[in-house]
Amino acid sequence: MSENTSSILLPNNLFAGKTAIITGASRGVGRAVALRLAEAGANVVVNYLSNEAAAFETVEMCKNKGVGAIAVAADVSEFVGAQAIAKVAIERFGRIDLLVCNAGVWDGAPIEDMSEELWNKVINTNLKSAWAMTKACVPAMKKRESAAIVMVSSTAGQRGEANYSNYAASKGGQISFTKALASELCPKIRVNAVAPGWIETAMVREVFEDEEYKRSVLDAIPLKRMASTDDVALSICFLLSDWSRHITGEILNINGGAVLCG
Repeated sequence: MSENTSSILLPNNLFAGKTAIITGASRGVGRAVALRLAEAGANVVVNYLSNEAAAFETVEMCKNKGVGAIAVAADVSEFVGAQAIAKVAIERFGRIDLLVCNAGVWDGAPIEDMSEELWNKVINTNLKSAWAMTKACVPAMKKRESAAIVMVSSTAGQRGEANYSNYAASKGGQISFTKALASELCPKIRVNAVAPGWIETAMVREVFEDEEYKRSVLDAIPLKRMASTDDVALSICFLLSDWSRHITGEILNINGGAVLCG
């Protein structure tokens, strides 16, 4: 599977002069978002946990688009880590305008076999990190005339996912968190979420080594393909931009029609 990039080009002034923080941006959806934001003129802060080489590769790819970019290693499931990212962003670029809470893990087990450690790992990485990053960045974002946050949730947060109850709970929590913040932080900060279904990333490649299972998944998607990371990135850029300036508290489905939620 390849992480295909659309031929669509974003205007290079769409986010000109703005600073964006993307958590979990060394690869996958996070990297795709960083590259699209850079293409559209934003300076980017690439957060990563451990894959330094991949994070610095993302940074160089962003710099090649003519913007400022830095990598910041931090565990965003801890508030101190989130604070460090916000501090570096302000020191380097002087402002925070855009935040994408993308850091996440997909790891589950049947409920009777799920350890407390596994439950906490997924909840903290996916949901607590969204709280920590928002808390750390909002003071600076409130100083901007307009700012925007996007949470990367999942269809699992809308309909649940057997044997991944921890993941589903974390993603459902992101959806409720989005709606609460949308009313709390308006009018200066808009808060939305995306809810992708299956995405062509390294995270799912092992699952789809079973060709029969892969075919059953594709057959259940009306558009007959999984989303690319760029499909998700373009949707996130829409929600961050003035193209969606009257949208807040929205959960944007990116699943090819597989889950039809209002």
